Amino acid sequence: MSTVPEYTNQQKTATAFSKQSEIFDALYSNNTIIKYKRKRVRDHVLQYLNPNSSILELNSGTGEDAIWFARQGHTVHATDISAGMQDQLKQKTAAKQLDEKITTELISFTALDQMQQPKQFDYIFSNFAGLNCTGKLDSVLKSFDSVLKPGGMVTLVLLPKFCLWEFLLLFKGQFKTAFRRLFSSKGVKAHLEGEYFACWYYNPGYIEKNIPSNFSIKKIEGLCTIVPPSYMEQFAEKHPKLYTFLKSKEDKLHSKWPWKYIGDYYIISLKKKDLAG
Repeated sequence: MSTVPEYTNQQKTATAFSKQSEIFDALYSNNTIIKYKRKRVRDHVLQYLNPNSSILELNSGTGEDAIWFARQGHTVHATDISAGMQDQLKQKTAAKQLDEKITTELISFTALDQMQQPKQFDYIFSNFAGLNCTGKLDSVLKSFDSVLKPGGMVTLVLLPKFCLWEFLLLFKGQFKTAFRRLFSSKGVKAHLEGEYFACWYYNPGYIEKNIPSNFSIKKIEGLCTIVPPSYMEQFAEKHPKLYTFLKSKEDKLHSKWPWKYIGDYYIISLKKKDLAG
């Protein structure tokens, strides 16, 4: 368990991801399952994203999603606490001539009220569990009201407290991994590039309990519930037929009970009431 203060944990997290920033895209851009995850998340968002939307992205990393959104005609304010990740994003934005579509800011998602250019956005987006790096997700969720327009949408990709694939490691004797999410209320130690920081796991029920009263949940999808997690390297390449079969099953069942609750991640979308509602 971890009781590290929030500010210290954010510093450690920022340092870890800055160290990895220069090799991040090389490590993950060609991973078949990560490509599948990105497509699933983007397909989900496209159900709710209106043309020419303004998007506030949290934990934007090297900008893979920001660039994709910009190329679809949207404007993105891409935020992160990792200076290294922001540097990579800026370089890619300049190289792809997307400066008019993407702005950046080095800021924590716990401090949205301190953004340099405070405004309200059409959409808030956070991919691949960046929000699991805070023990104060309740405060982050409550802050969305002030930065989201009436009728606006939020899509978050989070790690739940139970992952079927990890739990199955129990039968291989990997008890610590099998149970680590279930006992994460005080934070679980994570390790990246020689740095240690804490992360937390949150079920959809936690989100429902802590969103502002004028927000409602629109949809939940499991991600890597039947398809294995991307850290099972080369699974798709080593077992192409099995991967195709599992992918077809997840594509059909990801919004069904219990599959939407027991993946490596889940995608959850929220809507803020419009002024008329």
